[in-house]
Order: sequence, then C-alpha cells, then structure tokens
Amino acid sequence: MLIYRLLMTILAAKELATRLWAGDRQAVRARLGLLKLDKRGDRIWLHAASNGELASVRPVIDALLAQGRRLLITVNTDSALEMAAGWELEGADICLAPIDLPGPTRRVLRNWQITAHVTLESDLWPIRILNTPGPVLVLGGRLTARSAKGWARLHMLVRRMLARVTYLSAQDSASAERFAQAGLLQAAQGPVFDLKALYKPPQSRPDAALEQCFDRAETWLAASTHDGEEDIILAAHTKALKTRPALKLIIAPRHPNRANEISRLIESYGLTYARRSSDDNPVPSQVYLADTLGEMHLWYALAGTTFVAGSLTDRGGHTPYEPAAFGSAILHGPDTSNFLAAYERLTGANAARCTLDADALCDALLTLDTAEKQAKLGQAAQKVLHQDTDLKGLLRDITTALDA
Repeated sequence: MLIYRLLMTILAAKELATRLWAGDRQAVRARLGLLKLDKRGDRIWLHAASNGELASVRPVIDALLAQGRRLLITVNTDSALEMAAGWELEGADICLAPIDLPGPTRRVLRNWQITAHVTLESDLWPIRILNTPGPVLVLGGRLTARSAKGWARLHMLVRRMLARVTYLSAQDSASAERFAQAGLLQAAQGPVFDLKALYKPPQSRPDAALEQCFDRAETWLAASTHDGEEDIILAAHTKALKTRPALKLIIAPRHPNRANEISRLIESYGLTYARRSSDDNPVPSQVYLADTLGEMHLWYALAGTTFVAGSLTDRGGHTPYEPAAFGSAILHGPDTSNFLAAYERLTGANAARCTLDADALCDALLTLDTAEKQAKLGQAAQKVLHQDTDLKGLLRDITTALDA
C-alpha cells in the first residue's frame, strides 16, 4: 500500500500542477475532494472513467434515480463531465473523481455522505474501495490477461480490495475467471453482463452543415487511433484513393493532444486535410482530423465504414458496440483482447472484417464500396451484438446488493 500511495502522490502532483497552471481551480478542488454540497443526504457514489463507460451505464443510472436514490457521479475526464452535466439528472450530483489517496477519498465519503460505491469495468481504486462504508459493486468488470499479471505483483493489496467487493458482474467469462483467481469471493460473483451491449446512439445527430460535408458511403472512420496506427491507416487510405478518389477518411485519435504529430504524418503522405479543432471546412479535404473530445458519436453517424483502432498495436482494441449501434460496417486489426468475446461472435457470423496491415485494410475499403454493402455488414454486426440482455435481472441484483 505504501508504494501505491507514493506512486499516486507523484502522479497527482503532476496533474494538479498542470491544472493549476491552466487556471482550472474547480477541477483541482474536485480532485482533492473539496467541493461543497448544496443539499445534504445519503448518496450512492457511482464512478465511470470516461464517455464510453458513462454512456453504457445510463440505463442503470436512470433506474436508480427512479427508485428515489440520490447519486454522486464521478468521472476521470473533462469530456465525460460535460456529457453527464448535459443530461441534467435530477437527484444526481456530478464532478471529477477525487485522487485515490486517503485525504481526498475520505473527504468525499464524509462530505457527500456516501453509503455505497458502484464502479465500472476496470476502474477499481483500492483506497476508495477499502474505505467505502457500505456495499461495493463492480458492473461490467473487465480484467485482461495483461492487467491480471500486473495485479499479481500487488496480490496482497488486490486481495484486500476484492474482499470488499459485494457484487461483481464481469464483462466476459474470461474476466470473471481472472477476478476469481485474483481473490474475488464466490458470494460476490454475479452473472456475466456487458453493459456496452446496452449502448444506444444519442438522439442528436450532426448539425446539417456538417452532415452535408460528408457522403456516408464515401466516408470511413478510424476510431480511437493510437501511436503507430495512423501510419498504417494513412497508407491504406492513400492506396484506396487511386480506385475511390472521392473517399474521405475521418481520423479520431484516442488522445487529441497528438493532433500536431498526426497532422505532420498526414502531410508526409501528401494528403489534404482539415482539423475539427480549427473549425476547418471538411469539404475539400481527403482527411478530416477529428481532434476533439466527446464527439465520437458524430463521426460514427457520418461514416459508412469504421475501423476500430487500438487493434493494430498491442492496445487490445476498442468497443465494437458503438459503431454497430450506428450501422457502420466494422473493420478491425488482430488485437481485440479487450472485447474478445464480442469480436469472436462477429467473426463467427462474418459480421466484421479483420485487417492485418495497410494492404488488407485497403482491400476491405475497396470491397465495401457501396452504401448497400456497408449497410449489410453493419446490420449483421447489429444483429450479432444485440444481446437478449436481462437488464431487469441485473437491476434486481444491484438493488439487492445495495440494500444488503
């Protein structure tokens, strides 16, 4: 625990200094657990790391609020904070999560009168979990083989933390097995349930002016790209343009602060491009760099084909549920370990295509050259990933665990 606290202190000092330098004192206060309450009363602390997790848990949030429960919703990113605030949820307070150190954590637990904690996927914070006075629930729990190896180095801390978990519903059977091996008590092991299968596209669409700039059948999206992937993606796009000269690529990097680096790479390929952050006109460009946060749903809506990134490098791949929800044809690389079960189902039904390199990616783009072909593959993915999810059963389990 001492090593963990030391590491968290170092990381926190760097983040807080950056935010103070930027003049974001409200965020600093939130991270230190110093925000003041408008109203008193017990609350359940629900934590979602970022936009994807937050969107997936929305049905659970709505159900808990409908039961008359009050929530403190915390997130790790500014874009997720903006998303949650935009929902205008009555009965819920929203802020950035406190740093996982004793002082900030205990201030939040005390000031917000926390009675239980609900967290999502892999965002398990030891000090937070160990100090929560009531039930601790993990929904859509995800533990990759790589993370499990890292946990093994801190096995005593991990076992203490997992011993405090009241209920855990894993995202997939492999994660469920790894949690059990790491020390999750059998009594806390709930059924496998992937919250991301509940994802529904926002009702709001891209504004008309933006939508008119893109022909969906001639637009493909590289979603949540990482370092090393853009080079492969741009090579495929450059080659595909020789056969499909009207083709337009939207690159939405996982970390928009890499935009300048990606811009230089685009220029090295001799491609024309526009940047979302500069409010450039997308029409004359061959590449549109979507270097903003919280707008991925716009790009899914505009693209007939989506390459789900994080899968060409060793990142484990990102969610296929969101592009499928928009009916966008799904392409991906070989590393899909983060959503292995979902991609296995897609592969088994020929509802997505795996592309190993730039040539294979180009070939897929040339094959999916009409709106009809794209829609057929996109609809197949929708059908495969639509689960007969027992949301009522999950909510029943959550209610039982919270009231125990």
